[in-house]
Amino acid sequence: MHPTIVRVLLVNPPLDEAGRRHRFPYADPCPGHEGLSGQNHGAWAGRAMDDVAAEDPEGLRRWMADTAYAPPGGGESVEALIARVGAHLGALAPGTHRAVVGQGVVRAAVVWALELPPAAFWRLDVRPESVTALTGRSGRWNLLVGRPEQSPEGASA
Repeated sequence: MHPTIVRVLLVNPPLDEAGRRHRFPYADPCPGHEGLSGQNHGAWAGRAMDDVAAEDPEGLRRWMADTAYAPPGGGESVEALIARVGAHLGALAPGTHRAVVGQGVVRAAVVWALELPPAAFWRLDVRPESVTALTGRSGRWNLLVGRPEQSPEGASA
């Protein structure tokens, strides 16, 4: 790898119980990469999306439609998340970096790296137990899409 290239491997962990129950995650820390901690969902953290929808349907609708809207109780907007994740990625030293992050951070990283509109955040799906690779040099970032198909024996090709 060229010495001025930054490679970031964003590892999405297996779906946990909260994810299976469609709960808003807490702002999980990312040791060694504090700028890649999970999104702060404020008063919604740990609550099921259905419960939030029943209690605050307008707030939930705004959060999903307006990327500048932050959840109540000190939550972080999608735009703020994208900016924070982008600032962290932009400041990384050359070399390979690995971080275990939630799907919101992966979405934010891809939106920032590819200079997509913030609303694209909602159009990206992140598979549990997957790795998203971004490489950057001279302010330009690329997304590695796809991986070799598994062979019939189950081993990666």
